[in-house]
Amino acid sequence: MFDTLARTYRNWRTYQSTVSELSRLSTRELDDLGIARGDIRFIAKRASR
Repeated sequence: MFDTLARTYRNWRTYQSTVSELSRLSTRELDDLGIARGDIRFIAKRASR
């Protein structure tokens, strides 16, 4: 049970960190990466799996 809780917390932190980092980028920087601002949460969700 502790492993599941630790994994869930780690995944949540990864999600939050990814959203935060990508949100700080300018629209131009996101465009250079091929990311639309509206896709940030989707990308973060995939990164946190």
